[in-house]
Amino acid sequence: MDMYATVVGFFQEGGPFMYPIAIVLAIGLAIALERYFYLARQMHINRKDYNALLPLLKQRRLREIVDLTNKSPSPMCRIVADGVNKQGSASDRRRADIESAMEEGLLEALPNIERRTPYLATFANIATLLGLLGTIIGLIAAFTAVANADPAEKATLLSQSISIAMNTTAFGLMAAIPLLLIHSMLQSKTSAIIESLEIAVVKFVNLMEGNADAIAKATAQAAAPKKAAKAAAQGA
Repeated sequence: MDMYATVVGFFQEGGPFMYPIAIVLAIGLAIALERYFYLARQMHINRKDYNALLPLLKQRRLREIVDLTNKSPSPMCRIVADGVNKQGSASDRRRADIESAMEEGLLEALPNIERRTPYLATFANIATLLGLLGTIIGLIAAFTAVANADPAEKATLLSQSISIAMNTTAFGLMAAIPLLLIHSMLQSKTSAIIESLEIAVVKFVNLMEGNADAIAKATAQAAAPKKAAKAAAQGA
């Protein structure tokens, strides 16, 4: 109970700038939670699909590769699907073409992976600046009040006013430090996902380059039922 009263008293004594700092902290924590669960899920499904695709490519089970990339929504499968479709198309099957197609898929996946994480650093800076602004305004008000006070009470009144004004800076730093730490952690997770996708692009390009004819055949077989169904629908 004493701890709760201390926290409430600290918040109330900080002045009106405590509320915008609290709002910035709440928004930052909400974004941090959303990004954490999103990135954790992306790491899980990408690792799962990578572990599923790699042995299939090594064993040249290409029909299963095509089926898996068509079913899974993960960035890993979408990138591999772009490479498989390019390899199985009628265009020139050079390594550069396949790699370019997969890198294009990687670039399409990056915005979703990197989205909103940079906001945390911005919110940390905003919280710090709001704390400083609240302290400065509080000190201005304190000196204004002390100017007309009794000389015997000026020192006591000034020290109390400065103590209250500094609460805003303290709270701003209390909000900024966790947001910066969380931003660093999420940025590390984001970089790890991007690096894993880049490694997968190189590895899969190397494997697909040696399986060009088999991939083209598997892609054509996977597309045949869709073309037949479309022709039947048009004939009906």
